[in-house]
Amino acid sequence: MSGTKGMLHYRVETKQEAMRLVLEEHLTFAEVATKLGVRKSARIEAWVRKYRQEGEASFHKPIGRPPTAQAEQRELERLRMENALLKEFHTELRGMRLAPRNIGQSTISKKSSQ
Repeated sequence: MSGTKGMLHYRVETKQEAMRLVLEEHLTFAEVATKLGVRKSARIEAWVRKYRQEGEASFHKPIGRPPTAQAEQRELERLRMENALLKEFHTELRGMRLAPRNIGQSTISKKSSQ
């Protein structure tokens, strides 16, 4: 069992066995559900319908909503903003560490160089 909201995802082998029982042994959806421990016979009926429409490929489709281009764009923008903030923070930290030691600043004044 995986997922959220109480959803139960069945293994491909379970679905294949359900197809075999329905199509070869001519058992009813309710009998197959009971035999395989599936809660609702409507689930078996849906598997059979998809199997008849799409064949074996119907069992190997990814579960869940695919990421949208908009979600990927938002993630990219978030990462770019985070990167910019980290660069700014790094610059400030570097300035704070160098200032007390007077590193990186010229020690020659304008008057002495003329």
